[in-house]
Order: sequence, then C-alpha cells, then structure tokens
Amino acid sequence: MQRRRFLKSAAVLGTTMAVTPSIVLSNTTTNPFGITKKPRKFTVTNSYDLQTNDQVARLWVPLPLDSSYQKVLKISYDGDFDEAFISNNNEYNTKLLYAKWNKNSKSRKLVVKFDVIMQERTSNLSKATNSTNFSEDVKLFLKGTSHTPVNKTLTDFAANLTKNSKTQLEKAQAIYDWTVDNMYRDESVIGCGVGDATRIIEKKLFGGKCTDVSSVFVALLRNAGIPAREIFGVRVGQSKISNSCGKANDKGFAKITGGQHCRAEFYVDGAGWIPADPADVTKVRKQEKLTNSDKKIKDLRKYFFGNWEMNWLAFNYARDFVLNPKPAQYPLNMLGYPYAEMDEDVVNYYNPKEFGYSYTSQEVL
Repeated sequence: MQRRRFLKSAAVLGTTMAVTPSIVLSNTTTNPFGITKKPRKFTVTNSYDLQTNDQVARLWVPLPLDSSYQKVLKISYDGDFDEAFISNNNEYNTKLLYAKWNKNSKSRKLVVKFDVIMQERTSNLSKATNSTNFSEDVKLFLKGTSHTPVNKTLTDFAANLTKNSKTQLEKAQAIYDWTVDNMYRDESVIGCGVGDATRIIEKKLFGGKCTDVSSVFVALLRNAGIPAREIFGVRVGQSKISNSCGKANDKGFAKITGGQHCRAEFYVDGAGWIPADPADVTKVRKQEKLTNSDKKIKDLRKYFFGNWEMNWLAFNYARDFVLNPKPAQYPLNMLGYPYAEMDEDVVNYYNPKEFGYSYTSQEVL
C-alpha cells in the first residue's frame, strides 16, 4: 500500500458569538474569586511523535465534547498515518480520533488542533425537585462500572452518609461534604489515579488524585440513587482561583502536557446536570497548605458544588468501556489521556516523553 498523507478540517460551529446563543455575554460576578460569565476561547494543539518499530501502531485521541457551556468551533488533524478518522461509535458517544501506522513506518507523527469557546458553568439549585423519574439517557449514569460499582458495601456506606437527608439535593450535598472532608490529595499517585472506588472505601485509603476523588463522589452518589458521572478533560488556561487549578503566561499561552483533570457532575430533577469538583478543593488545600477552616477553602468548597471555572476543557464521560476500533486490551478505565498500542502492548500514557506527546494551549485574549 502506498503511504498516504491526510489533512482534515471540520467546522463544527461558526467562530462568531452570534451563532453560539447558549454562550452568554456577561461579566456578572457572584463568587469571591472574580470568575465571570465572560466567554473564553482557546486553541489547543496536541502533537504526537510515536516510536518507530516493526509493530503496528494504533492511537486513540480524546476530542472535546459539545455542551451548553463549551462549544467546539473547529477540529483539524494532519499527519503521516496510514489511516485516520473521527468517530463516536461507543457506549458513551465519546468523540475520538483514531490513527494507525503500519509496521516499519519511518515516521509516526500527528498534530491535532481544536478551537473551543466556553464560559463559567453555574447551576440554579433552587429549581431542584425530589423526583426520580429519570429519562433513559440519565439512567445510564445510575449503573455501576467496575471502577465505580453499585454494590452492598457502597450502598450501605452512602445510606449512612445520607441518613439525615430529606431530598436528592441534600443527599448529594452530604456526599460532597464527606468527600471533601475525608479525601485528600496524595502527590505520590501517578497521573490522575485509577479511581477504584470500592478499594478506596473498603480499605479506607482516602488519599488520591482527581480521578480517585471524583470516582468516590460519583460512586457514592449512584449508590444513593442519584445519577452521576466523572468528566475527563484537561486544564487549558489561567485560573482565577489558584495556579493549582491552571496557569498560563501573560499572553495566554500554556504548556498543558500533564494537565489532565477529572471533574464530576450529578443529576437532580428540575436543576438538571449539576457540576461539582471536590478534587480541586483537595488540591488547593494541599498545595496551598490550607485547612478546611481557612476562608479560601470554605469559599471554594461552596463554589465547586454547582459551579465550574471554565479554564478547563471537557472531553468525555466514558468509564470502563470499549474503544472503537476495538483495541487489543479492553475495556479501558477512562479516556482522559491519549491511548496507544504497539501491536498488543499498551504504551504508557502517564509518561508523555515515553509515549511521545505534548499539548499546548493559546487563549485568545
């Protein structure tokens, strides 16, 4: 087969604010951090240079999702691959780019770019009801997975945490408070952690990183009958909360390799999907050497129950699922990092240098 070179560019939405009506132009500040509804636009560039050898190389790259708070303006990719395409043919409708290089390729390069516009995400918790008549697409996130199971251990644990709660929202608040109070950031954990909720609860190993914290939160919510899901993504710009939550230079440029971060959201009738980020409460507390009694942490834990600062790019909700095309090893725990195989061997995605990838972001100021 003659080696082919592909270049694709897809305009998902226009680049003007006029065609993104769900993005609201507002500078209103309702939080102590100075975060506003003013839209932020980023160009993210993912560069890959995989090892060359006598094995077939296959690569799956997570792509950003479209939502009310985040709009993808354009996605393009270019490289010396033998095959490549964008797909969302999987259980979670997760958008990804698949690329393949044949044996003995002289080079294995790929550059993926996307332009995304987003704004602070907030929820009106006063609209919450106590109905549990969920639609089928919401019920999907009541089901357990191997890392966030629904079982007697976790159900009993969640029931004890929520025994004094009268509503769905009060149950979610009780679980959030317990997670923030008891989980802590462990810097020795590799990457974002694996998020094995049962192991963490049963063995009382409450230290971890963002996937661990978010997975415990999500698992306990599901075991309390509240739909919930982790959302995997990457920090792309300067945070107004803390450099621990994202940083960039004064021109809006950021090297974001290794900036992957897992957040969470849960569903309450009337209020819809509600954003939360207990993991970043634990991160700021750890890295700024604060305690739960410090005002900043009190403010932050309140803010991150119903709000997100959008200097972070969301990829997907997928957990314990099978990629498409089907890899040699499956199911995959999560797709917050790029995933690659050389024949049947998994490439270490926690080590960007070994894997051969780097990410950058430029905010349009």
